Amino acid sequence: MILFPAIDLKDGQCVRLKLGDMDQATIYNPDPAAQAKAFEDQGFEWLHVVDLDGAFAGESRNGFAIDSILKATRNPVQLGGGIRTLDHIEAWLSRGLTRVILGTVAVRNPALVIEACEKFPGQIAVGIDAKGGKVAVEGWAEASELGVIELAKKFEGAGVTAIIYTDIDRDGILTGINWESTLQLAEAVSIPVIASGGLASLDDIHRMLKPDAARLEGAISGRALYDGRIDPTEALAVIRAAKEARP
Repeated sequence: MILFPAIDLKDGQCVRLKLGDMDQATIYNPDPAAQAKAFEDQGFEWLHVVDLDGAFAGESRNGFAIDSILKATRNPVQLGGGIRTLDHIEAWLSRGLTRVILGTVAVRNPALVIEACEKFPGQIAVGIDAKGGKVAVEGWAEASELGVIELAKKFEGAGVTAIIYTDIDRDGILTGINWESTLQLAEAVSIPVIASGGLASLDDIHRMLKPDAARLEGAISGRALYDGRIDPTEALAVIRAAKEARP
């Protein structure tokens, strides 16, 4: 199980939103590169980055900040937000990303996701953001009639490395992960699932390490880390102990 610290970028700064609302952004660090290095120094092994401006614009809006993050950390980085074409994917991977996350384009053009998996094996993840069980697109600004599991099943066998599943109704408000819908998705597909949205405390970490959550690859944490509700040393020690205890 991997705990992914999150850096969400708005206007070149590290922020957190409440319920995906760009008007409710709290700035946590004006220097994303320094934040990336801090996460690495705390012992995290991955980094999850979202270009919030890019998600709404449909193309990268925080390229300088992302490049600075890639220079500052040796950890693998996954990026989502505004990546909509094969050229976008290739450009970002060539700049040092480990994998890209495709969200809106996975709904609008699933064939492009499948083509991307063929062209960039092991480097394509799908982001599924949902509100009330329905998939949202364009930076969560638009709702669709597509169900979460219905969308996920389109990519079975395509080579997608992970599905990042975000419950928008939980994001940024520290109410705990929506375990029911997250585990339903993990059981419905063979693609590893990463939980996002609402992770609030060590209780969520312990919950994720239970046998029925074994299909999860990990979880993403943002506000809980920034607000000090989760101590990085303690959380990583819990995960490490669970790994060592496995037969």
